[in-house]
Amino acid sequence: MVERELKAVVPTPSTVKASLALAGARLRFQGQMVDRRFDRAGELAVRDEVLRIRAYLGTDGSTRIQVAWKGPPTVEDGHKLRDEHECDAGDLDAAIKVFGALGYRPVHQIDRYVEYYEVGAADVRLEWYPRMDVLVEVEGSAVAIEQAVAVLGLGREQYLTDSLAAFVGRYEARTGRQAAVSLAELGDDEPSWAGVR
Repeated sequence: MVERELKAVVPTPSTVKASLALAGARLRFQGQMVDRRFDRAGELAVRDEVLRIRAYLGTDGSTRIQVAWKGPPTVEDGHKLRDEHECDAGDLDAAIKVFGALGYRPVHQIDRYVEYYEVGAADVRLEWYPRMDVLVEVEGSAVAIEQAVAVLGLGREQYLTDSLAAFVGRYEARTGRQAAVSLAELGDDEPSWAGVR
């Protein structure tokens, strides 16, 4: 499977959510999304690949565990593309043990509160990080992405193919504050999503 996506900073999430409601978007998931990225002596980082386990912890009490590998990103027709293979795993601890047995160790964690919407044939995900800008990610075919972007109320020029690290860098340069993409980095501060629901 090839993942195609764009991301943008969301200055006012309530405005984007209102646009989603007007477009008849369907809310598919809301809750915590925890990514653990793994590597073995930096070999994946050198190749710009990602090996991750993701846990979806729904506000409704649901839990879903996914294992994924993502290849190096490319840009085509203004969209970020990368090969992606993923599958569900029934047990988080077992998946971590399998990776460990192969020599892969956790190297990075990303915690966020997310809301997934279906907009036509596109997936739209609003993402609140512990301390950083709120982002929106739009995934789907090139046509589906552009159709979704048109209804979200942000200018097309605001959507980028950049990595999360680039968004973090711009946040820190603009605000003079250190971003936190994991709860461990946040310390005693409240995460940005406190009170969102």
